[in-house]
This record gives sequence, structure tokens and C-alpha cells, in this order.
Amino acid sequence: MRSITFKLLLAFLVVSLVSVLLIVLSARWVTDREFRNFFFNQNRNNIVSALADYYSKNGTWDGIENALLVPRTGAPPRGVEGGSRFFTLVDASNKVILAGPGDQVGDMLPASDVKSGIPIKVSGKTVGTLVTRQPTIRANPAETAFLDRLIQIYSLSAIAVTALAVLLAFLLSRSLTRPIRELTTATRAMSEGQLEQVVPVRSHDELGELALSFNKMNAELARSADVRRQMTADIAHELRTPVSVILGHAEAVHDGVLAPSVETFEIIRDEAERLEKLIEDLRTLSRADAGELPIERQPVAPAKLLEKVQAISKQRADEKQIEIVVDAKSDLPEISADPGRMMQVLSNLVDNALRYTPRQGCISLCGQAVDGNLEIRVHDSGPGVASDELSRIFDRFYRSDPSRQRDEGGSGLGLAIAKSIVEKHDGRIWAESEKGSGTTIVIQLPIPQSPAVRKKSKAK
Repeated sequence: MRSITFKLLLAFLVVSLVSVLLIVLSARWVTDREFRNFFFNQNRNNIVSALADYYSKNGTWDGIENALLVPRTGAPPRGVEGGSRFFTLVDASNKVILAGPGDQVGDMLPASDVKSGIPIKVSGKTVGTLVTRQPTIRANPAETAFLDRLIQIYSLSAIAVTALAVLLAFLLSRSLTRPIRELTTATRAMSEGQLEQVVPVRSHDELGELALSFNKMNAELARSADVRRQMTADIAHELRTPVSVILGHAEAVHDGVLAPSVETFEIIRDEAERLEKLIEDLRTLSRADAGELPIERQPVAPAKLLEKVQAISKQRADEKQIEIVVDAKSDLPEISADPGRMMQVLSNLVDNALRYTPRQGCISLCGQAVDGNLEIRVHDSGPGVASDELSRIFDRFYRSDPSRQRDEGGSGLGLAIAKSIVEKHDGRIWAESEKGSGTTIVIQLPIPQSPAVRKKSKAK
């Protein structure tokens, strides 16, 4: 397989050779033509004078074809002798007297050809016309040597230009293919598991954009690999804890260390429920990642949805002396959503808010229409989240508290599940918070157009 460098080099070389060849041929043709025109212009006046003198002396054109015309300078004008003639002489009736290239003696030339000729006048009377034809010059040795030198100069110039073109093509092709070779090397290293590859960005053109995109993609792959490793460790940790508690209490009861009391079985049951919920959360995320999370859309009234979440969470809120307030108008436009999934999202958000809201705190559930979207805001009066952590709280198994205590932080999957479900509904979710000012989770869902609006849009 030929390399791109070789193909570029060959392409530049072919283009350069064709260009140089065309330049040399055109320059050679132009030089030859101008050289001939130079001799024609140089001898034209002498030829006209010689022909006028002949007619003046003889009073006729008879015998002109055998005459040796000598101009006033004493040197025979070039172009007059038979083989070198580059003009046609016609008499006053346009009849050919001396034939040039393409003409015959005795022919009658068209008036258009004669009109462009040079009149020959004797005593103020036009006795003939000199019609020029394509010059056919027999160059002398000095002139031939001059033309040969020109050809040599053209040839040497062509060789020099070709060599320079090859050098420039080599340098240019190397500079163009260098980023590609670096990308190839980095890609091979990535295929062998070395993900942290960075290629240098050497330009701001398409190749530079390709290098930037590759570095960004590689960074994302490396981050995803780190997240996957961390998630595996977190899953193992989250599963090991309830399993260890269940096994520990079961073995203690079996060995007679603990009595088979109601309290012991309650602990085992609580840990089993925690384990079941964790497994269900992982299953939900797995189905969302695979695009297999079922969403059964139907019209949903936002105010009723928020009131239902408030009712479900009221008991837990009362135990912590936390007030849950709903602020949503009953006439808010309906959204197309899966009510069960949206209840799951909002319940996760409220559960998360209940963990971090202090006693006698407040959680508000607000709903309003904003720019054609339904915006739901879940705000708590907790300690808030640092700005550098806001972008990470939707990561799986992430907790803002460094201690990662299970009784306060949950499994760390609630917000990740909420994000997956909201995005499945073509919506957005994000967090707003400042330390000491609580945290607000914002959900935006599109509001379907009413039938009247849809008909109006179609009419337009």
C-alpha cells in the first residue's frame, strides 16, 4: 500500500512537470513567432520600396518573379527570394503576380485580403498591393544559435523548477502527513489499552481540529474508564455492606451468639430491602443506558403530580419536622410524560432533599411555565453544595459528603436515575446551589402544543 506522502509527492511532481512543459512549449512558440515577426517588420519597408522601384523602371510587373530585388541599402531584402517569400503580390486588379504561402500565380484574391495589404504606389497611383502571409524565415547560423540558447535556457529552467517543485512537494507532504502519523501512533496505543494519549496540535486548520477532537475524545474515554472502574468499586462496596450485615446477623443467630429476636430479623430485613433497592436502581440505570427503559407517555397535570409527591413524602418529612410546600397553579399546561417514571424522579429528589435538610427546615416544590417548557424546581434549606461539585452530583455513586455514610447519603444512584429518566422525556435537569443557601434541582420538560396551535402552525 502506497503512503499518502508518496501519493502527494507524485501528484505534485506530475502537476509541476505538466505546468513546466506547457510553459516551455508556449514560450518556445511565442519566441519563434515574435522572432519571425521581427524580421518581417524589419524588411517590410525595403521590400515595398524595391517593388515600387521595379514597376517604376519597367512600367509593368512582367518578369518580376525572376527579378533580384535589391533595396536602396544594397543588401537583398530577406523574404523576397523564392523559398523564403512570406508575402503575395497582386496587381491593381487583385490578380496574383508573386505567390506567397497558400496562393497561386494568376489567382484572384478576395477584396478583404487585399484591403488588409500594403499598397504599392508609383507617381501617386496604386499599381499593386503587398499582402502579407505567415512568415517562413530561413534563419542564419547566428540566429539559429540564438534560438538554440533560448531552448537551453528554457530546458535548464524547467529542470530547476522541477527539482524545486519536488523538494517543496516533499516538505509539504511531510508536514501534511505528520499529524496523521501521530494520530495513527496514538490510535494504535489506545487499541492496546494505553488510553492517556495526547497528540500535539500543530495548526489551526482541519488537521488541527482533528487533533483537538481526538484529544477530547481520548480524555472522555479515559474519564469513562476511570468512572467505570470507580463505579465497579462502588457497586462492590454498596453490595458488600448489606450482604455483610445480613450474613453477620444470620451467622450470629445460627451460632447462638444472638437470640432470634424481632429486632435481629428487622435488621436483616432492612438490609435485604436496601440490597433489593440497590439492585433495582442498578437495573434501571442499565436499561436506561441500553435505551430499553420503557416510557409510557400520557397527559400529566403538573400540579397534581407535585401534590402526590408531597403526600407520599409527608410521613418522612413529619418525622424530621420538615415542611414540604407545593407552589404550582392548577391551570398549568399538561405535559406528555410517564407518570410512574416522573413520580420516581421527584421522589428521588425529595428523598435526597430530606437527607440533607435539617430539622424544622423546608422543601419547596415549584412548577411554572417558562418559554414553552414546564420548569419544576425542588429546593431544600440544607447546607448546599460547593460550586465545584455541582457538575458531579449526577454521577453514579457520587455523594457530596466526604464521609459517604449510608444512613445519610443513600446509594448515590438517585440523581443519576433522575437524569436518565428526564433525558428520556426530552428534558433537562441541573442543580443550582451555594454553600449555606440550600440546593435547587431544576427540571425542564417540553410542553406539547395545543391542537389549536398545531393547526395554526400547519396553516402557516
